[in-house]
Amino acid sequence: RWLRRPAVLVVGVAACVVALSVAASLLVAGSGGRGVPVPPPEPAAVRLLDRVAVAAQGAAEPVVRDGQFLYTRTKGFAAVLSEVSEEGDMELSRSDQSHERWESVDGSARTLERYPGGGQDTFDAGEGTLLDPTYRFLESLPTDPEHLLQMFYEDAELNHGAGTDSTLGADQGAFVAIGDLLSGVECPPRVSAALYRAAGRIPGVVLVPEATDALGRKGVAVAREHDGERTEWIFDRESLRLLGYRTVVLKDGDWGKAGEAV
Repeated sequence: RWLRRPAVLVVGVAACVVALSVAASLLVAGSGGRGVPVPPPEPAAVRLLDRVAVAAQGAAEPVVRDGQFLYTRTKGFAAVLSEVSEEGDMELSRSDQSHERWESVDGSARTLERYPGGGQDTFDAGEGTLLDPTYRFLESLPTDPEHLLQMFYEDAELNHGAGTDSTLGADQGAFVAIGDLLSGVECPPRVSAALYRAAGRIPGVVLVPEATDALGRKGVAVAREHDGERTEWIFDRESLRLLGYRTVVLKDGDWGKAGEAV
């Protein structure tokens, strides 16, 4: 038996260097997956996300044609906890999650994923959803942060809210979903900017001054803690480009020592 944890990812996301600050408004405190009160987003985290949004919005809008593919190369790992004896002894190891991905921008062709060692997989892209978008789907999203955030909350409530077996909760569910989208595909600049500003409205979001991605690149992170773990989005300090994300454990346990990435 084994359990797999979220991967630490590194992706290439284009962004212009624009060091501007934008005033931000804060929402009232939210609640966690078990009804625990959560503080409003940390002002320092909101300011960073606003700067990242300005940089993202300043990028050139690509000219995308139907029939093209979006190519993404990902480097990272996931922690794996395996049972190695009948007595229940566990062993912690790393599983390589690196891969290449070619995805049809309009969903008209199958998506190809290629893994280390030569393995590969193909599957239908479809028209796209919030959790598995195509570029054309992303182009259709609203650019009002409040409207966009509401869409993610509705999806998170459906998958992680009351009446489900999930303990993630709507706040963490929305934060993770937005992070997966931003780190997994290239978004239109105006949509990227709206997503970062939407994330700055999620209760419990904080700033982490020092974080390191799977390639050893150091940066600053916006993060959210949940159930003994902290999910971090890591940005380059100068360009404000998204380098990747990681999840770290907050206390010693089977998954490693406090501060280690899983």
